[in-house]
Amino acid sequence: MILKSQVEWALHCCAILAGLPEGRYLSTKALAEFHGLPKEYLSKALQSVSQASLVETTLGPSGGYRLARPPSEITFLDIVEAVEGKARTFTCNNIRANNPCRPAGFCDTKPCAVARVMWQADEAWRNTLRGVRLSDLVETLGEEVPPDIWKGSYEWVLKRAG
Repeated sequence: MILKSQVEWALHCCAILAGLPEGRYLSTKALAEFHGLPKEYLSKALQSVSQASLVETTLGPSGGYRLARPPSEITFLDIVEAVEGKARTFTCNNIRANNPCRPAGFCDTKPCAVARVMWQADEAWRNTLRGVRLSDLVETLGEEVPPDIWKGSYEWVLKRAG
């Protein structure tokens, strides 16, 4: 399974937005600059998370994006599904029905074994993402990012936040 690049972008941007002070917004331009991404493509990812009501937007010179809910109420799965959609990652086309050894009109009583394994794996993946909140990510970053980079990043964001 290969996820769109916008999933990574949206996760990183939401992590940055999680650190914004109350009432402040960060522009697409600033988020694109911070991550070294093309603004036009990043806009599409941000639009997806906005349409999913994970971020809110405002227009104007001090406009941009901010989280619509506390980071503890947004999961990785929320963000992934905002960008990728909620459809299963595996689609069964029931190719087992093409088996030339099956009698005509044979009817299967349950879904294909391959599909069941893949759907189970998909649900396990979603459960893992459902169990990680944006606040967990922020906490991990706070532990793993060197203090000078953490502080510099926060100050960089604050200078550009409206």
